[in-house]
Amino acid sequence: MTLTFPPGFLWGAASAAYQVEGAAQEDGRTPSIWDTFSHTPGKVLAGDTGDVAIDHYHRFREDVRVMAELNLAAYRFSVSWSRVQPTGRGPAVQRGLDFYRSLVDELLGAGIQPVLTLYHWDLPQELENAGGWPERETAERFAEYAGIVAEALGDRVEFWTTLNEPWCTAFLGYGSGVHAPGRTERLAPLRAAHHLNLAHGLGAQALRAALPARAQIAISLNPAVVRPLSDKPEDLDASRRIDALANRVFTGPLLRGAYPTDLIKDTASITDWSFVRDGDLAVIKHPLDALGINYYTPSLVAAGTDNDGSPARHDGHGASTHSPWPGSEQVAFHQTPGERTEMGWTIDPTGLHDLLMRYTREAPGVPLYITENGAAFDDKPDAEGAVHDPRRIDYLRDHLAVAHQAIADGADLRGYFLWSLMDNFEWAYGYSKRFGAVYVDYQTQARVPKSSARWYAQVARTGELPAA
Repeated sequence: MTLTFPPGFLWGAASAAYQVEGAAQEDGRTPSIWDTFSHTPGKVLAGDTGDVAIDHYHRFREDVRVMAELNLAAYRFSVSWSRVQPTGRGPAVQRGLDFYRSLVDELLGAGIQPVLTLYHWDLPQELENAGGWPERETAERFAEYAGIVAEALGDRVEFWTTLNEPWCTAFLGYGSGVHAPGRTERLAPLRAAHHLNLAHGLGAQALRAALPARAQIAISLNPAVVRPLSDKPEDLDASRRIDALANRVFTGPLLRGAYPTDLIKDTASITDWSFVRDGDLAVIKHPLDALGINYYTPSLVAAGTDNDGSPARHDGHGASTHSPWPGSEQVAFHQTPGERTEMGWTIDPTGLHDLLMRYTREAPGVPLYITENGAAFDDKPDAEGAVHDPRRIDYLRDHLAVAHQAIADGADLRGYFLWSLMDNFEWAYGYSKRFGAVYVDYQTQARVPKSSARWYAQVARTGELPAA
């Protein structure tokens, strides 16, 4: 049976600056934490870096033509903070802003809505040198940066996202160390989480001051679908603990203006949370125009450890001897059953439905967008140079079907952004994982739409999801 999405449903695709732009040292750009991390031996698979990536900085006009051919109504991209404000302080570099002005103009000229993310993990290295996200000043500097970008692009961009997946920034960057800046601490992730929340609130205030009233301001989270291995009390408690650290550490202050009391209790041996100052929570609980949800796979947790006495580490976030779960290191993660992608992530669309209905309940009146969803597969051109990826088509169809069901069940879901538009630099995995609907030959930079891209283009054109 063909499923029809509501009129005006926004069909898009997404990317992130460091993963696609390249031009790492051009037009005044200085290193971000990901430049430093990727150039540190042993941090990124095969020593890959984003120095060139897919050269979007020079090829954006070609890339926008590809988007138009795929019938995209929106393109979600991020701004490189150190391209705009190289030290994270002071005046902007106009050459950096000019790139984003040109990109936005090209998108609008093609009838594609620009959806701008201010921060997708690439903190200017100078701000990290001063302490990074565990320090309050970073949130203050983010608000200044938000105002700069809003002044430059606010007349043309109507949909703004402050942060992408702050959980990854805080807990993978400062806890397990598998993301930049690669720190492995227990207190720093919690401090970073708070200052990212504060950055969202201060940034939203700066955007409101600079943008027209019609502008929409959102945040994109990657909430975890945390399922207990059994209904034993200890496994249910393990699920509660991870839910607090993965989800409610952000949605508590964002939606209710308070950190969860159980989270504070779980982490009492690490901190008394005195870095939360009077007035912070009111700033963080800034009214949202939309909430972005990124979803890939669920988590399965239990109390206990592996046979060797160490916590099981199937949390899907990269190998590390350090846990990204401060105060709950004893929780074991188990491999969820089912077919898996090249990332080792189980394919389970039901988790997406669970999230959409959860935030329909927890954020009533706030429109929802799926701002990332997709899968990595081992895509290769055939003898004729075509790239066929039927597993990705199946993945997208199944996830879009549950998104359609969520709308029928009452979710105010307004749009879907495929991750990702093109193959690109996949963080610590380098160029080994391909999420794109468009294949990129990294030697020649040729773009080849995969069969999933053609399939998605038809869905975006008609708003109809065909039967399998």
